[in-house]
Formats: sequence, structure tokens, C-alpha cells
Amino acid sequence: MEKILVDGEWRAAESTGSFKAIDPNTGETLDHEYPVSSRADVDAVLAAGLRASHELRGVAREKVARFLERYADLVDERQDQISEAASLETALPVSPRLKDVELPRTTDQLRQAAAAARDRSWTLPTIDTASNIRSMFGPLEGAVVVFGPNNFPFAFNGVAGGDFAAAIGAGNPVIAKAHPSHPRTSQMLAEAAFEAVEEVGLPAATVQMIYRTSHADGEYLVSHPSVAATGYTGSRSAALKLKAAADRAGKPIYLEMSSVNPVFVLPGSLSERAEAIADELTGSVLLGTGQFCTCPGFVVAQAGEETDSFVTLLRERMEKAGVGALLGVGVVEGLGESVETLVNAGAELVVGGTALEGQGCRFQNTLLRTSGREFLGAPEKLQTEAFGNCSLLVVAEDADQMVTIAGLIEGSLTGSIYSHTGGDDDALCADIADRLRTRVGRLLNDKMPTGVAVVPSMNHGGPYPATGHPGFTSVGIPASLRRFAMLECYDNVREQRLPPELRDENTTADLWRLVDGRWTLS
Repeated sequence: MEKILVDGEWRAAESTGSFKAIDPNTGETLDHEYPVSSRADVDAVLAAGLRASHELRGVAREKVARFLERYADLVDERQDQISEAASLETALPVSPRLKDVELPRTTDQLRQAAAAARDRSWTLPTIDTASNIRSMFGPLEGAVVVFGPNNFPFAFNGVAGGDFAAAIGAGNPVIAKAHPSHPRTSQMLAEAAFEAVEEVGLPAATVQMIYRTSHADGEYLVSHPSVAATGYTGSRSAALKLKAAADRAGKPIYLEMSSVNPVFVLPGSLSERAEAIADELTGSVLLGTGQFCTCPGFVVAQAGEETDSFVTLLRERMEKAGVGALLGVGVVEGLGESVETLVNAGAELVVGGTALEGQGCRFQNTLLRTSGREFLGAPEKLQTEAFGNCSLLVVAEDADQMVTIAGLIEGSLTGSIYSHTGGDDDALCADIADRLRTRVGRLLNDKMPTGVAVVPSMNHGGPYPATGHPGFTSVGIPASLRRFAMLECYDNVREQRLPPELRDENTTADLWRLVDGRWTLS
């Protein structure tokens, strides 16, 4: 039985059971056995996390930055072993997906968080000299719990991903809840993280990790008095149960859940470049076997011969494309259930729709079609997220119906509009964008949504059910750090008792402060 990381020690869990990961390519069970932690383990990581949060308040932010950078270096040094482990557990290719794309993104996030921890501008120091009231963002009390998802074993991993980097960068310890689809990958990342903790000299419980708990203990974890906040990426059903528990206890929880990511393909764009759009859409739907949170699962076009031809192009491409492995048996079953829901709500299968027996965790590349009238009769059911290599095409009767459909889109991470490059669709594009803007976190033009650039301006968030709150992002530093921070206000506090960021003299060259209504480095 593999060990859990608790308070600076790899130790045997007080387990209530065990599990093993599978190889999604073959469906075969892998060798390592991992514990299902009991409530005693949960209590242990919470108590240690609370102590560590108090200790971290006395640690220089430079030390936190050096930890994040050293951790990134150790991951880079072990990229071959970590990528191979992740590939075995997820069926995602070592190259280019894991080693060449996702792992560099992950270490870049860690280094960006280090830079934010060092320059401190993310804390938004605000000073009003007339009243002698000063405020800034600071760390929480207790540990931040991070639930990693199944689809990004590095970039969203509970012990390495964006939520982890943001929580640590803001000065909080982390309790990582590994995803059971890739426990060995998480274990290797945690080993590197803890090595960096020891090298830099941070509190022993700055990073802790457990693999799995019961559902009841998961709810106990996010609602415990000693927990600071939670970051969760995963299914809507599990997220809402955790949110209900956290809300009852008044504990912050930041959720990324389900998203259909609508793509509106306007008539002028189809008349101009239908083949190219079909290539882009198919590639985006099937990227990572459709297991991206920004997969375009909902496409809207206007009825006509060009749209009929477009459907043929999509069908041909879906039929010819290879079928990748899904991340597990549960994903296959969930995709099948979602396709059934869509069909029962009025969609018809154009291609695919069935799991592939005896071929590991695979489901046929699937395209469904429905009319705008059918959609308007059942908009909730026909926006069921089909997580995997699947998309639904809604054929609207006319431009007005396309705009009406845009106004009924549920909250999504992204919304895309393809239009004529010469401006023939500009009026319709503006009407659709006006409806979409408040329903999606990121609005795109003439571009598929599956790429998520890790830059400060990125919003990887959106209204419910994409996330639990439209005002926050899980990607984009420094904004992502502020989810795991509290606003601290100091009223008439003596100079020597203030945090360095709020004292009269700014001794940090790169720290921007709002002093008497003016942003300044002085």
C-alpha cells in the first residue's frame, strides 16, 4: 500500500479500503495500490495545515517564491519519468501532449506564481493617508484543499496545477486531493514538491497529499472549521455536493464544473471557408479525445444547403479520425448517458453514439444534430455536457433564431463566433456577441476554444454551471491568487506594526500601490 504525505512525513494511511488505477488504453489494472483515507487522516492533514498556515505568516515571501521555482526545476529534471507515468494512467501521449505541452505549461504556472509572490503587486496595497486606513490582500488561515481533475494530470493536478500554484503563491499551505485516475503521477509530483519544501526550509506541512476519501469525508474536509478554502475541478454533480457542504459552513469553494462552449458558425463564414472550419472544429472536438473543459460541445449554424454540406464534412472527418482512449470506465459510461439524454431530448445521431467494446476505454467519435425549434423546446436537456469526443450541431431556421438561441446559452467557459472575414456577418455577429458576452467567461472570434494561454489576461471561468462564481478565474496570474486570499484592513496602526507593503516607504522596486487614489511605485 502506497503512503500518504502528512505533516512532513510519508506515512501509512489509516485506510478504509484501497484502489488501483487502470490503463485506459487496455482497460487493465495497474500494479500500485493506494489507500482510501479515513476521517482520521483527514483530521491529521487539517490540523497540520492549520499549524503550517500560522508558520507561513512569518516566512519571507522570497522563500515561498524560491520554493515554487525549485519545485518547477525538480519537475523539469524528472519530466521523462513523470510523463511516462501519466501516459500509462491516462492514455495521453508522452509526446507532444504531456512532455512537450502540458508539463511545460505546469512549470511555467509555478514560476509565474513565484514571480507574483516575489513582487507582491497582486496584494493590491491601498493607502489613504488622510484617514490612515490601509488595506491589502493576505493569506487565509488554514490550508487550501485542491481537488485535481482527471483530464489534466499536470496542469490542474492537486499538487502541481494552477490552483496549487495560486494557493501557495498567496502564502497558503495546500492539502492536495489526488485524482484516482492518476495516483502514481500525483505521488511523483508530491515527492518533488516535498523535496523542494525541505530544501528551501518551508514548514513541513506546506504541501500534503491524500489520494481518496469517502464522499462523506470529502464533504467533511471542505467544511471543516480548520480549512481555509477549496479549489475543485471536476463533475457538476460532485461539485454541487461539496459546495453545499462548504456553504453550510461558510467556507469559500471555487468550482470548475461543466461547459458546452458554444460555437456559432455564421452563414458568411461557411460560404467563405467551410472546409477549413470543418477541419478546425473536428480537430478541436477530438483533441485529447474531447476531454478538454473547453471542448466545443455545442455548435449553431443557420439552415441551408451550405450547412447541410457542412454537416457532411463534419461526418466524414469524424468517421475517418482515429478513436482515442477516454480517461476511464466512468468517462465512457458518462458519455453514453449524455448521448442518450441528448437523443431523448430530440437530437439525432449523425455518426457514432456507441462505446467500443473490448478496446479499452473508447467511445465512437460522435456527432449529433437537432433543429433550432427542438432546441427551443428543451434548451436545458440539449445543453447536457457530453464529456468526450462528441458534439451537438443545432441548425437554426434563420438569423433571428440564432440570436434567440444565443440568449438561452447556459454559463460556459467560452463562446466562439465564426464570421465572414470581409464583414458580411458583422451585424449578426454583434447581436450574438451581445447575448453571449454575459454567458461566457471568454469570448472568441474565428478561433476554436481549446487552447488556454497561461497569461495574466486569461479568464478560465464563467457563470454557473461553468464555475461556481463568475468573478474568478483558475488560470491567469495574478488574478487567480486572489481566490485564496482575504482583504486585510489596518486602521490607525503604527508604522512599525504594518506589513512592509503598507508602510510609508515602498522598499520593493516592483510593488505597485494605490496611494491616495494614484497607482505608484513610490
